[in-house]
Order: sequence, then C-alpha cells, then structure tokens
Amino acid sequence: MTMKQLIEGIVHALVDEPGEVQLKEVVGDHAHLLELSVAPGDLGKVIGKGGAHASAIRTLMTAASGKEKKRYILEIIED
Repeated sequence: MTMKQLIEGIVHALVDEPGEVQLKEVVGDHAHLLELSVAPGDLGKVIGKGGAHASAIRTLMTAASGKEKKRYILEIIED
C-alpha cells in the first residue's frame, strides 16, 4: 500500500462525499507533497475540531513513512 492509498482510505472514511476527494502527489528532491482537496462541506470533517483529525493523519503519515525513509507533507487545499 502506498502513502497516497493510505491517506485516501482514511479521508474516504471521514467524508460524506468520497467522490469529491482528490489527492495529488508532488515528488520533490527532499520530500513528497500530498495535496488534498475535498468538498467544501467535508473540509471541517477532515480537519477536525482544533485540527485534531489533520494532526492524526499527519502522525500516521510520519509513522508509515519511517519505513520508506521518505518525508511526506500533507497540505489540505481549500477550494
């Protein structure tokens, strides 16, 4: 399972409109950037109260990326 698949699975479980989830991966020299876009009504569900969900997703990314020895950055895009 790739990091992109992991994050997509988590986000699909959180949102009401999983068809609107878009995750774009940008590969850089030092890090991989994952740009997440969801339906406007689902943005709060992904971020969570006080950023709790976003923080938890980023923690899982950090834990999973240790095995790959790559750095991943999650950016949640507001449309």
